[in-house]
Amino acid sequence: MRSLVFLVAAVVAFAQSDAPPANDLPQPYRTVRDWAQLPAGLKWAAVTAVEPSPDGSVYVIHRCFANSCAGRSEAPILKFDKSGKLLKSWGEGMFVFPHGACVDADGNLWVTDAQGRAGKGHQVFKFSPDGQVLMTLGKAGVAGEGPDTFNQPTDVVVAPNGDIFVADGHRETGNNRIVKFTKDGKFVKAWGKKGAGPGEFHEPHTIAIDSQGRLFVGDRVNNRIQIFDQQGRFLAEWRQFGRPSGIYITKDDTIYVADSESWGPDQPGWKKGIRIGSAKTGKVTAFIEDLESTTDEHSGAEGVGVDSEGNVYGAVVRRQMLEKHILK
Repeated sequence: MRSLVFLVAAVVAFAQSDAPPANDLPQPYRTVRDWAQLPAGLKWAAVTAVEPSPDGSVYVIHRCFANSCAGRSEAPILKFDKSGKLLKSWGEGMFVFPHGACVDADGNLWVTDAQGRAGKGHQVFKFSPDGQVLMTLGKAGVAGEGPDTFNQPTDVVVAPNGDIFVADGHRETGNNRIVKFTKDGKFVKAWGKKGAGPGEFHEPHTIAIDSQGRLFVGDRVNNRIQIFDQQGRFLAEWRQFGRPSGIYITKDDTIYVADSESWGPDQPGWKKGIRIGSAKTGKVTAFIEDLESTTDEHSGAEGVGVDSEGNVYGAVVRRQMLEKHILK
């Protein structure tokens, strides 16, 4: 039966892999950009990730000043309550280039550092809800492709049983692989290399998990999502969600894909924004269009998160802002 489910998913994915640009779809949200109440004197830097927590709080990751935390004293991790009030901040002096994040079933926050400099970076941190470091993966400041090193890790997701999956590789000089660890941080396996075939990657920029335990990897430069089982077996390829920078999947298998880069000769006709659909069928049903959806620059949200009320948050890097899209 399990094999049949995977086969059906692959057939659906293949049928939709060459779908036309999904731009003309319902947009059932209104957008606000002043939800988060920042302390006096603090401005957003590049916002890279936003992760609602089971307790209703919302974590936002930003890059301190402009687009880097190297040598900066600002806190890159901000924790808000559901009304947008700042509860706590931390991470000062720990990061070079904070990138992706996730919240596990116990409410712990995981954050990747996708650059290395001066003995910092190329790591994944696990924090308790009050900011205590519980686990660190990777060697500080060391780029590599071994079982205990990363080269520009972009994102992380934790399975219900505690297994950890890291998307490892940013830009042209990073790795192009997925790395699996046990819940206590023991290396299990890695898969992937640079390329455009099944199981190959060109900038695995984001990773998420659905209710079946399947891994959805945003293979950004290849303009696709690749789907795997937790052993690294390739299941399907989806292109109907655009060029994926961020993926978030809710418990009911609604998938939200942030497309911050579609536009130009390799994606003709596509607009930037957040596409929403089904992780079960691959059908795209809604589209939150970016306010600069057809500019040449990378302007849209790269990170995406969804709270228990169905509100969608967009982490915008280039324009340095946090967007909240509220259900109408």
